[in-house]
Amino acid sequence: MLSKSQISLLKSLQHKKDRLEHGLFLVEGYKSVIEFINSPYQIAAIYHTAPLSPKVLKLSQKINLSEISVTDIEKISSLKTPQEIAALVKIPTLPALNNAKLKQKFSIVLDGIQDPGNMGTIIRTADWFGIRDIICSEDTVDAYNPKVVQASMGSLSRINVYYANLTAVLPQIGLPILGAMLNGENIYRTDFGNEGLIVMGNEGKGLRPEIENLVGKAVSIPRIGDAESLNVAIAMALFCSEISRKSYK
Repeated sequence: MLSKSQISLLKSLQHKKDRLEHGLFLVEGYKSVIEFINSPYQIAAIYHTAPLSPKVLKLSQKINLSEISVTDIEKISSLKTPQEIAALVKIPTLPALNNAKLKQKFSIVLDGIQDPGNMGTIIRTADWFGIRDIICSEDTVDAYNPKVVQASMGSLSRINVYYANLTAVLPQIGLPILGAMLNGENIYRTDFGNEGLIVMGNEGKGLRPEIENLVGKAVSIPRIGDAESLNVAIAMALFCSEISRKSYK
C-alpha cells in the first residue's frame, strides 16, 4: 500500500515542473516497463497490482518492487484505463550535443511541436528507422510528459532527446539542414545525401521564420488529394522512409 506522500509524489509527476524538480517520471504498461528495464535508464521503483512474471523478477532483482492495490495504481496513473504495472524512472542527464556524434547520419529537429501524441509517435518512428537523436526547441512538449511516454511505446528508452535554442545550436552543428516546408523540392526527387538534420515545424504554424532562414534545402511532400494539411508525425515518417529507401540504392 502506498502512503499519501508517495501517492502525492507519483501523481505530481504528471506535471513538468514536478518532473524536473524530482528528476523522475512514470512509465506505465508491461511492454514499456520492460523496455526501460533493458535500457541504460535507472529504475527507481516498480509498482504492480498482479504477481510479476519470472522474467520481470529476474531483470528487476536490484530494483525496489512494490505490490500495490488497484485503487492505488488508479490514483497514480495518468491513463483512463490504468495498467497493472508502472515504473518510477530517473530522468537522465544527457551529455552536451556532440557534433561529431551527429556526423554521417540523420537526426530529427523539432520546432515547437506541442501535441504529446505527435511527439510520442515521432519518437517511436525515429526508433523504427534507427534514428537515435532528436533535437527540440525549448518550447517543444516535454519528452517525459505521460502522454508522450505512453505514445512512444517504450521507444523513448532508446532515443536521445535534447532541448536547445535551435537558432543558436543548429548553425554550430555543421550539417546540411533540410526543412519540411510547403513550397520545397519534391521529396521523391530529393537527394538527401548521407547526413543531415531534418527539421519539422509546429503542427499549425510550421517552421518559425528564424528557423526557416537556417534551412539549406526546403523539401515538400506533394499533395495529390484535397486535405488541407498533413499530420506532423506522419510527415516525419514519410521523410524517414524516403531517406531509408534511398540509402538502399
